[in-house]
Amino acid sequence: MQTFFTLVVVVQVLSALAIIGLVLLQHGKGADMGASFGSGASGSLFGATGSSNFLSRSTGVAAALFFAATLLLGVNAGNRKPAAGVMDNVSVVKAAPVTNAAAATASAASAPATNQIPK
Repeated sequence: MQTFFTLVVVVQVLSALAIIGLVLLQHGKGADMGASFGSGASGSLFGATGSSNFLSRSTGVAAALFFAATLLLGVNAGNRKPAAGVMDNVSVVKAAPVTNAAAATASAASAPATNQIPK
């Protein structure tokens, strides 16, 4: 199970890096040749198939992989048992019950002493 978890994390990190790289490589909508001449319809300069080129399809595939890896990590996290805490193995020691003799000794010790002057 640990190998599966590691594999999914590696796929998620690699797809995230691929998305970052592919998005940075793509041109913006206004960065085409027609935009430099003041044309507002630069998206139609290369035709209808120019917008769905290799970079945008690769970005879509990387985004789908990232989404699938995130879902698998979420499902895996829901099925795991919680980790043991620091205080889980601490034994609790109960105090001994107080008897009447011990209570009388405790109350006598806590009573204030009276100052009597000898006559």
